[in-house]
Amino acid sequence: MPQLIRFITLPLACSLLWACSAPETKSPVETPGRPASAKTQLLEAGAATLQAKPPIEAINAYLDGFHFYNGHPDVQMEAHHYCSILNEDVIQCVIFDGNTEEAKIMGIEYIIDEKLFAGLPAKEKAMWHSHGYEVSSGQLIAPGIPAPAEHALMKRLAHTYGKTWHTWHTDQDKALPVGVPQLMMGFTADGQADPTMVEQRNQRLRVDAAKTKAQRADIQIPAPDPKAMVGSMAMSFKSPIRPALISISPLHRHLKKRTADQANEQEDEN
Repeated sequence: MPQLIRFITLPLACSLLWACSAPETKSPVETPGRPASAKTQLLEAGAATLQAKPPIEAINAYLDGFHFYNGHPDVQMEAHHYCSILNEDVIQCVIFDGNTEEAKIMGIEYIIDEKLFAGLPAKEKAMWHSHGYEVSSGQLIAPGIPAPAEHALMKRLAHTYGKTWHTWHTDQDKALPVGVPQLMMGFTADGQADPTMVEQRNQRLRVDAAKTKAQRADIQIPAPDPKAMVGSMAMSFKSPIRPALISISPLHRHLKKRTADQANEQEDEN
């Protein structure tokens, strides 16, 4: 009960109550390896029964949005965030490439309040992105929760910044977590995110983009700190953390694959 009260006082955590109703999004890759044996399944069942998992149980919010590789704004992907609230000003999220049991962990995102962000050094600020535009545009959503709860959630997130690292590049058809971690960013203006990617997500998760944007029109969006995301939209961005593995984006191939999967599912339903 104390934890539930905490959820009520922190609208960021309200997703737990309804996220189970969100439509499925499957991982774009299959992981090589042998199927789990009966012995492994038995061990998993025993561990699930006997072992406590406080860090996992603390995850209480589901957010869906989009990222791009720092310095490569044309290489974009959808990101499913499962987050736990550490306190009023700090949130930590595990990022998956889907919302099913087979989803792969793509990376992590740390979210902090704008007041904490203001105290960071300039070089550190360059690795963070604001969430203001993601909120006002409707790109950032909390699938499955009632509109009033999502509104409260987004009102809070509009005043935060995120620092994101991806470690498994399934959007690049990587069946295993190879390559180096990559710094990721979020969109800050119209015309940056691939419209096909956004529309495909909205259709799959049953999001009315125009309605969502209109419902958030009363949310005050602060101007982003000019020191955030410095150089992230430039293809020639020079930094020790500049992406080295990106050459061609397979974004549209994954979109086509997921669209085909949806068509097959609709045929099965009919």
